[in-house]
Amino acid sequence: MPLPPEPSSSSLAQTLRWAFRPLPFMEECRRRYGDSFSVRFLGFERPMVLISDPAAIKALYMERAHGLPPGRNILLEPILGARSLLIQEGAEHLSRRRLMLPPFHGERMRSYEAVVEQIVAAEIDSWPLHREFPIHARMQAITLEVILRAVFGVSEGPRLDRLRAMLATVLEETAAPAKQLIGLATRRFGRGPWASFERQLRKADELMFAEIREHRSRGGLEQRDDILSMLMLAEFEDGGSISDEELRDQLMTLLLAGHETTATALAWSFDLLLRHRTALARLRGELEEGGDEYLRATISESLRLRPVIPLAGRRLATDLVADGLTLPAGTDVTPAIWLTHTRADIYPEPFAFRPERFLESPPETYGWIPFGGGIRRCIGAAFAEFEMRIVLREVLTRCELRKANPGPEKTGRRNITLSPKDGTPVVVESRRPARERHAVAV
Repeated sequence: MPLPPEPSSSSLAQTLRWAFRPLPFMEECRRRYGDSFSVRFLGFERPMVLISDPAAIKALYMERAHGLPPGRNILLEPILGARSLLIQEGAEHLSRRRLMLPPFHGERMRSYEAVVEQIVAAEIDSWPLHREFPIHARMQAITLEVILRAVFGVSEGPRLDRLRAMLATVLEETAAPAKQLIGLATRRFGRGPWASFERQLRKADELMFAEIREHRSRGGLEQRDDILSMLMLAEFEDGGSISDEELRDQLMTLLLAGHETTATALAWSFDLLLRHRTALARLRGELEEGGDEYLRATISESLRLRPVIPLAGRRLATDLVADGLTLPAGTDVTPAIWLTHTRADIYPEPFAFRPERFLESPPETYGWIPFGGGIRRCIGAAFAEFEMRIVLREVLTRCELRKANPGPEKTGRRNITLSPKDGTPVVVESRRPARERHAVAV
């Protein structure tokens, strides 16, 4: 059975367009080929089929036997390690997922609220008045600090200071698509950007293993509520425990993937809100009254228009048949998340920023997939939205912000995320002192 059509350009041309102009590239393909089409990425053995119909996405995500396409290993394994939850499959993936899910839900998640508030308050107090700065970088500082505190349970110490700086360096080393392409091309020669990146990563690993050893030697793990202590105490069904090597991989996954995605989602939220003053005024009014219904809708709408992760694919273990689409086993398939989120049949005026749409008529489950779906849905989804609610509430009730540039942010690339190209420059016109806030509902 033939695959959906693909652009006639070379795999190099398609890869470059995907790396540097992903949204226009996907939109052009949708106009030409419809709900499903194929793309050839440089260095991959087969094309990737992109789909945007919710029925097809549901069929893809509901089948647990499907595996991961090779792209995730190529891009993520060198950074996160082979044991990362994002790379593991089958029973191994499910056993790790069960161990790592509890801190990101329920009471364990709510216990981090005061920590997040403290971090955001200190960050806001450091912002300059009447001077332009990129808020994306400040959101990265907040979310990195939150995940460091949640993972290690401490906020200070020379090793943690070095780890904080080293993780930021590792992230920058792999941020730009040009660096990624050059790094992958020179990887086998052991020099160039890849060699520099590996040196930085080895230093980060040394600090990570030192922190793991220190954590174990400190004792009292049962009385602590940080994620590292919880993972050290956890047991698999066969009674085994997580090795230090695997702890390193899972911690790196949480530290790098967990903070970058939330920071980017927040930066996009500020870009959208500061350009839509009616929505901003409604949100501020609700926050002053202690409500959060419109806040939740605003976050959902922001994640719809500006999903941080563009693809979350599978390699088919069985044939996929859904709504007129038939794909054979072995095909690499992924939802094109932004294309799904901008379907006019699901979202009237699909390119308009209208948070109230999530109050009036929420979309079906597979029509809103910023965190992926199925058994591989992001384990930190609830925590990310929880953190976003706290950050937006604190910033918008304390600060009068304006965008430094009136137009919308262009889409750039950082690692595997779609991020604001210029970092969302803003200006703080005025700032209120911190005061007690209403608790964020979960």
